[in-house]
Amino acid sequence: MAGKLAIAANESDDLLADLKRLGFTEYEAKIYIQLLRMPPSTAYEISKGANVPRPNTYHALEALAQRGAVLPVSENPVRYVAAPPNDFLAALSNQTRALCADLSERLSSIAPSSKGEYVWMLRGEGNVHSKIDTLIEESDTSIWIKASDTVLRRHKEALRKAAARGIEIFIVLFGPDAEEFRFGPTCRVYIHEGNGVRMGTTDNLFTVSIDHIETLTATVEGEVVAAYTRNGPIVNLAESLVRHDYYMAEIFARLGPQIDEAFGPYLRDLRLACFSPEQAASFKKRTGLS
Repeated sequence: MAGKLAIAANESDDLLADLKRLGFTEYEAKIYIQLLRMPPSTAYEISKGANVPRPNTYHALEALAQRGAVLPVSENPVRYVAAPPNDFLAALSNQTRALCADLSERLSSIAPSSKGEYVWMLRGEGNVHSKIDTLIEESDTSIWIKASDTVLRRHKEALRKAAARGIEIFIVLFGPDAEEFRFGPTCRVYIHEGNGVRMGTTDNLFTVSIDHIETLTATVEGEVVAAYTRNGPIVNLAESLVRHDYYMAEIFARLGPQIDEAFGPYLRDLRLACFSPEQAASFKKRTGLS
């Protein structure tokens, strides 16, 4: 019994905290929860049940009524009921969304144009992958990606919907199966260097460019961190990275044996000539070459 009471108390504390995050005062949150438990109630009954001083109860009830959170349902004495949570919170969500959209437009009109020169940092797996999905969903003309299949699978549904909208999708893939990510006639997929093997630390990045105007590059192993920008030169740099890997994929598809003969498997001789010791060690571990 004591355990159940403790759980109920913790749940009530959580509800109070979340309502306060939505703009309720401590007393307003307590009164709204009390009325959900015991409708309809007079101000006296609410004050007693919610443990709120009576003068504060009248003030809080008036504020809640103005917000549509409670409704008076009788006179002499006045009794109140709480608005159904689904209806009230849906209305609050719509009002907040409309207010945010209006504020965004008005505040943007007074802010100086940044012309996209900033680079914004995002941290955390959820934040980064949510941003990637948003970029894909809001694309208008094109999506260019360089990524591994293990990461790209998290965004297959968003990419499939983009392809259905006719968006040009261009993917350089680390992985063996290009067909897995061909979602239609507007979607082209190329296996990186003809084999899809990741060689070094830069091959563990996820890079996406949207509509040739914005780009995001993320580390997706260990701590997940991303850089997002609309800076023109950086967007061009990201697209050049994807474009040149496409060139390499096509060259390997046609001249793979000759390239291996000239430079060794996986461009071994070229890579080891310029890799750092750490990169060289990673390359040898991944490929089994020396």
